[in-house]
Amino acid sequence: MNVPIIDPLQGDFPEVIEEFLEHGAMKCIAFNRRGTLLAAGCSDGSCVIWDFMTRNVAKVLKDNKCDATITSVSWSKFGHRLLVAAADNSLTVWDVLEGHKVRQVTLQKTPFLARLHPGSSIPSICLVCPLSTPPMIVDLNTGSTTTLPISLSERDSLILPPTHNKFSDGSAPYTASVACFSKYGDLVYVGNSKGEILVIDHKSNQVRGIVATSGGSMIKNIVFSRSGQFLLTNSSDRTIRIYENLLPLKDGLKSLDDLKETLKELSGVEKLRAIGSKCLVPLRDFQDSVTRMHWKASCFSGDSEYVVGGSADKGEHKMYIWDRAGHLVKILEGPKEAIIDFAWHPVRPIIVSVSATGSIYIWAKDYTENWSAFFPDFVEIEENEEYVEHEDEFDLNPDCERVKQSDVNEDEEVDIMTADKDTSFSDSDMSQEELLYLPVDTCPDVPEKQDQCIGTGDSILYGSPLSEYAGQNGKVMKYTSCPIDGQGSDAAMDDSDTGGTNLKRKRKPTEKVLELQEEKKNLTCPLNLYLRCVVSLMGLLKLTGFSFGCNVVAMSSEF
Repeated sequence: MNVPIIDPLQGDFPEVIEEFLEHGAMKCIAFNRRGTLLAAGCSDGSCVIWDFMTRNVAKVLKDNKCDATITSVSWSKFGHRLLVAAADNSLTVWDVLEGHKVRQVTLQKTPFLARLHPGSSIPSICLVCPLSTPPMIVDLNTGSTTTLPISLSERDSLILPPTHNKFSDGSAPYTASVACFSKYGDLVYVGNSKGEILVIDHKSNQVRGIVATSGGSMIKNIVFSRSGQFLLTNSSDRTIRIYENLLPLKDGLKSLDDLKETLKELSGVEKLRAIGSKCLVPLRDFQDSVTRMHWKASCFSGDSEYVVGGSADKGEHKMYIWDRAGHLVKILEGPKEAIIDFAWHPVRPIIVSVSATGSIYIWAKDYTENWSAFFPDFVEIEENEEYVEHEDEFDLNPDCERVKQSDVNEDEEVDIMTADKDTSFSDSDMSQEELLYLPVDTCPDVPEKQDQCIGTGDSILYGSPLSEYAGQNGKVMKYTSCPIDGQGSDAAMDDSDTGGTNLKRKRKPTEKVLELQEEKKNLTCPLNLYLRCVVSLMGLLKLTGFSFGCNVVAMSSEF
């Protein structure tokens, strides 16, 4: 799509389903920092990496010892590492380019969310949110864990008020807490069941500030925008809230120390709440006031201008998009399948959602071409109109009109090596070491079949990779048996006679094949039958004395 003919007044948010991807039953997804690669965790324990530009599978990461469902995937800052959390309590770090495991850690509880430290190219720690214990910092090198506080008054016991969650191992009932890193990973923001956001220094494991939400309900999701300037929470009171981050993106701990020195007259929880009010400021609340639906998850757009919330209803695939001012701009309605996970592309107006069936739907913008922006005199008409050309309308008069000379210096050398800087990323984020693309394996582990060849059918279907003839992109390729007839046998013989390479084993035609070949030679086409009949009729008439007014063309001996 050419940029000049796109209407600039159209909103930068997706509108329709552009494509869907299938590769087994996918459960969670995550883009790399540039949006060129998409990682998807599957229910069979494998992790599929898609090349998002070509929509092909670039690599499949699979641990033969793990067949548990993948619960979370997370990219490192420069894309060289991928953290995969599974339902068997394992955390696995993969080398994306080489495709092998770097290290693996086994936890005591099942992690439903895991995030690598965003400030390091090769991170050694990660943030994990288990189902039945508070969030923790995991050292990937040693396997040691540090449990984060979820409430100041209950920091020692780390036990929250009783809930409906009960465990068979006799452990105390617990409501899962959520957490996320700040943009550069110096702070951790934890949301608990009391509707509080705790600002924690994970190195010293100390609470540096407390922010209370207006509803006081349990926080189910918490995420920062890509710029780090806004924080988004999804609570059980069916409300999505935006907070503005007042701390600097870097040296946040130093700013907290300054606030602590400023508020010396306060102490205890009051001081932490005062510091928290200087860290986050509420901006907007989002909710569906008509249906009052619960939200499965929420996230920002790549430029933080839009907020999207996915419905938690099991019978619909619906997402609401608001602008940051609080106006509902679009409702995306998909198939009658529940939403499991979704993510907004870091740069482009694209949303990728995962359904309960394991399919990935790609939502993109339905662009409307505006040719008047490209050519001001362009007028769009609904029906064809006959135009009468004037006599001298298109005549070139050198005296009145002069061809404009181009201002481009044709002798100037064109630089084709230097890439233009992406304005969506700051200079501090630019890196030549970033992994953007992977080489695509055109035939990943497809077993050879002696008696089958690839057909060239017109129909292309998306199928499961577990199918026998599934392609790399989940597209089912049509296979047909090689013909064992006269032509096929002759072609094989010709190939061997000319010195060609034929991996197939030569077969001696069976009696049935020989009979078919003989019948094929004896069969005649309708033209041959017609000519035979004409010659026979003419011969019969000549014998009876019938005279012809034209000469009979001599027929070939084969007729």
